[in-house]
Amino acid sequence: MSEHFEGKFEVELKYRLASKSQFLETLNSMKHEVMLQDNLESDWYFDTPEQHLLVNNKSLCIRNMEPSGIKLWIVKGPEADRCEATNITDANKAKSMLNTMGYNIVLSMKKTRSIYFVGKFHITVDNLDGLGDFAEFAIMTNDESLLESYKSELIQLASQFGLTSNELEHKSYRVLYSESLTL
Repeated sequence: MSEHFEGKFEVELKYRLASKSQFLETLNSMKHEVMLQDNLESDWYFDTPEQHLLVNNKSLCIRNMEPSGIKLWIVKGPEADRCEATNITDANKAKSMLNTMGYNIVLSMKKTRSIYFVGKFHITVDNLDGLGDFAEFAIMTNDESLLESYKSELIQLASQFGLTSNELEHKSYRVLYSESLTL
């Protein structure tokens, strides 16, 4: 994984995009690097039958990304900024191991994702069927004392794209997707 994804804390701001094409036009006008474009991500969220992880504000996800071939084990929580991920070689084996330990798939979802680097930050541009387009501005760190200053810097970066607090989405994709299933 890139150094952009190292650390146990993640500062992330997610925005709903009114126009993905306008967003990409702004991105293309500034210096950036492309990590990957239009990967299909399949996420499997696990929990106990009693939903112990959800109740304790934690999530456990196995992610498979194609065509990049990246496979990840991702744990978030309990703090809002706590996030750790590691590469794995076999997503199916990891899912089987979790099942053996009493965890069940509670939600599976797919999204199309592109990842860009702008300086020390990474920006993901996502499309979720039925939910729309989103941009996540983020940085990972091991230094908890940097979280607030990074948040301010991310707000400033997002403003260069014309994004304001009005477009901020505070719910996770897991919550948004789960809510869409109950409608």
